[in-house]
Amino acid sequence: MAAPQATAGSRSSRAVLLTVTCLGQFMVLLDNTIVGAALPDMQHRLHTQLTGLQWIVDAYVLLVAMLLLSGGVFADRFGRKRVYLTGVVVFTVASVLCSLAPSLGWLVAGRVLQGIGAAALSPASLALLIAAHPAPQERVKAIGLWAGFSGIGLAAGPVAGGVLTDAFGWPAIFLVNLPLGAVLLLVGLRSLEETRNPNAPAIDIPGTVLSVLWVGALTYGLIEGGARGWTSPVILGSFAAAAALLGAFLAVEARRSAPMLPLRLFRQRLFTVSNTAMIVVGFALMGSSFFFSQFFVYVQGTSILRAGLQTLPVSLAMVVVSPYAGRLAARYGFRVVVTIGLALAGLGLLALGTVHADTGYGQVWWRLGAVGIGFSLTMSPLTGAAIQAVSPQEGGLASGISSTTRQIGAVLGVALLGAVVRTRQSGGASFENGLDTAFLAAGAVTLATAAFTGLWLARSAEPAELAKAPATPQPSTDPDGATARGQAVTTIPG
Repeated sequence: MAAPQATAGSRSSRAVLLTVTCLGQFMVLLDNTIVGAALPDMQHRLHTQLTGLQWIVDAYVLLVAMLLLSGGVFADRFGRKRVYLTGVVVFTVASVLCSLAPSLGWLVAGRVLQGIGAAALSPASLALLIAAHPAPQERVKAIGLWAGFSGIGLAAGPVAGGVLTDAFGWPAIFLVNLPLGAVLLLVGLRSLEETRNPNAPAIDIPGTVLSVLWVGALTYGLIEGGARGWTSPVILGSFAAAAALLGAFLAVEARRSAPMLPLRLFRQRLFTVSNTAMIVVGFALMGSSFFFSQFFVYVQGTSILRAGLQTLPVSLAMVVVSPYAGRLAARYGFRVVVTIGLALAGLGLLALGTVHADTGYGQVWWRLGAVGIGFSLTMSPLTGAAIQAVSPQEGGLASGISSTTRQIGAVLGVALLGAVVRTRQSGGASFENGLDTAFLAAGAVTLATAAFTGLWLARSAEPAELAKAPATPQPSTDPDGATARGQAVTTIPG
């Protein structure tokens, strides 16, 4: 029996749905990069130190990382439209609270709430899109548009952040979400249709709570260790708590019938190696980009607006190169493309570790571009490798775990590289020398991981499938359009 032809009305409703979901993801990705440009102004106006800036970034990324998998299951169980619009409301309200924050503590609390909203909004937006496009070819095109349009947020963030902060101060970078959120809510209420997956698994509440707690305890120790002293009882206690909570998390996940993180997947070497490398990608990319604007403002003495423009080579390179990463991996294999990408990014970071206050921008931009190109060559192939390591029914879950491991790496990168800078300063070094050490450390770790993937990352066995995939990982689907295991997954750049 032939499939019915799509009517003009259905095409129109799909166009509206695509617009709404793309704008939602655009708002989330814009917020990822727009904050970096405003960090120097936040430090000045909130009278905070480097530790405070680390919390502003990591409070958001931590919640996104730990709630992303559960957000997809929640959307499938309770309604994708409902969860998506709830995420929009939470994210928008949190953005307003951030803009009104009178102190660092209130701003961090607002960022936590933003992270919760993003963890609901992003996977639900992709789940809505997949459910509305059951035909594989249409689905691939829709996800490609979703990934491409929303990726513009990455490139627009530094420029928008520099312009808004320079003109109105850092609160303006959060207020820009208010009109976007209002439009999404009004249009979404009228045009989106509710869909759900009645066979979605139960939400792993114990696993979710323990994952937030153990990563949170570890992050606290890494961020606060430089200020309180690495041997202080509070810091040692936080590391001990993180270890105990991690043990409890692994024990709970091993016993649950439907865990958020099935440990059996890590028996596959390809899955384990790809996710290990993805942690390093998040670590080095987010940890280093946290300092880009600070380098231009504090070391080279440029304005916030100019600093935002000067960081553009990273995000532009990622937007331009990412769509081709999957095709290159399909042709040459995961191992070759990922290893070359990591090596290029690592060399770019090492080169950034040699720039100084008097280094001209002509000697800086290509270093930033190398970092962006290198990491953009790794993310899609690493996710593709993780998906290939599991059964087709678990492709969405594998994609989600890959996104989560990268976010965990991002949390640790901001915390640990910040600790490197602070420790160097406490030893009498300048902020510039501390930044050089952090970039060199990130580059060394990335190069070591390039050698690791060169030795252990298997070549793609099914290159043709990867070539068809969009830049953002494509989840596997079940008959009703829900993602595998009910988990709608998206990649949220650190």
